[in-house]
Amino acid sequence: MAFNYSDIVTIINLVLSVLILAIGCWDYIKTKRQTPFFIGVAYGFFSVSHLITLMGVEKNFEFTVILIRIFAYLIVAAALIKMPKEK
Repeated sequence: MAFNYSDIVTIINLVLSVLILAIGCWDYIKTKRQTPFFIGVAYGFFSVSHLITLMGVEKNFEFTVILIRIFAYLIVAAALIKMPKEK
């Protein structure tokens, strides 16, 4: 299996998503703020969708990937709505 440009972009997205997940978890451990944690969890879901794409099985799980991404975006939106209420 040869890598192409879209694979490189997906790998970069995967690495950055995992990084954001780690930062969100780290911040929650340090400060107990939920907003960064929820955003990190959402990016964890994005990481799963990127991993499915890289494994080459996205066509088999197309509907699942769409649901994962929608769910992740909804988590980010909920976290941003909740953010002003957080101290």
